[in-house]
Amino acid sequence: MLEIAKPPKAMNSKLQGETMEVSMGPHHPSTHGVFRMNVELDGEVVVKLKPVFGYLHRNHEKIGESTSYLNSMPFTDRLDYFCSMTNNWAYALTVEKLAGIEVPERAEYLRVILAEVTRIQNHLCLIGFMVSDMGAWGTPLMYAFREREKILDLFEILAGSRMMCNFMRFGGCRRDTPSGWLDRVRKLVDNFPRFLDEFDTLLVSNEILIARTQDIGKVSPELATNAGLTGPILRAAGVNYDLRKVDGYGIYPQFKFRVPLGEHGDCYDRLMIRALEMRESIEILKQALSQIPEGPIINPKVKVRGLRPPAGEVYGRIEAPKGELGFYLISDGTPNPYRYRVRPPSFINLTILEDMCLGHTVADAVVILGSVDIVLGEVDR
Repeated sequence: MLEIAKPPKAMNSKLQGETMEVSMGPHHPSTHGVFRMNVELDGEVVVKLKPVFGYLHRNHEKIGESTSYLNSMPFTDRLDYFCSMTNNWAYALTVEKLAGIEVPERAEYLRVILAEVTRIQNHLCLIGFMVSDMGAWGTPLMYAFREREKILDLFEILAGSRMMCNFMRFGGCRRDTPSGWLDRVRKLVDNFPRFLDEFDTLLVSNEILIARTQDIGKVSPELATNAGLTGPILRAAGVNYDLRKVDGYGIYPQFKFRVPLGEHGDCYDRLMIRALEMRESIEILKQALSQIPEGPIINPKVKVRGLRPPAGEVYGRIEAPKGELGFYLISDGTPNPYRYRVRPPSFINLTILEDMCLGHTVADAVVILGSVDIVLGEVDR
């Protein structure tokens, strides 16, 4: 019988049981921005992890306190630069709540349409990047970006910009839809399910992807709730919490849609939740596009420039693609907010990264980070 050679005795001496500290970043390709993970490893297994950020801090909140309410709107675009439309909406909704501003019905419909299209392109990118983090660089990400280009074209036609849209205004939207724009959205909505079917066939049932994501980075419902997680990562843990249902902001109560939930809270469930949420967004878009009324796109009584909300404080929030995006504002009756504070989903969801990675390998940690769906623009602010 062939005997396996035993390792030399030197390998079993001083080094046995020692751990190694590795700094991943701040320019590691898996980190989705200027981000670093200080990892302590036992072999390849993570025994300790500390997320390090702050490299992209640009004083967003302090700037908001030294400029007018309107002038802060384009800065919100830079929080989650994949989702400027929902960033705009969260901020506009908060100021409207503070100042008691009503929004015309057509503007409310247009906000829903833009928010759900934004949710689709965000989830598309997340799946593409996540699969790339597993080593499948190229095809899946390019497929996702191909579809995202169609959405960015719609943003450019409507707002004049592909990413930093600066489109929402207090009391409505900056402009109405140009001729043929809604028809282009309808065409996108009609064709998108076919792409999702192809994407599911390519990825969701792929045995390699399943092996790399199932039972990896599990989050229990208790941990998710206690840590204040929101969005797809919370629902993947089985917690039924979606602000479109809970708060019913805007006109979401008028639409029928499901809230997909996971059972295991692992990387596979987080990927599947995004895939299912895109299908629900399509259903919302179908209803909104068929029901959108004519009428004004902005409240004509609102003085957008030089707005002076009455003294008071308010917190407004929406179900952004990555989770709960909220703004806390205090007004002292002047044209500038006395206090301007952002509640970013990426930052909150990142706080349990160590809990998710402990006991997994370095390669798993990269996939787990990708499944959280962070953007450093709102982590650092």
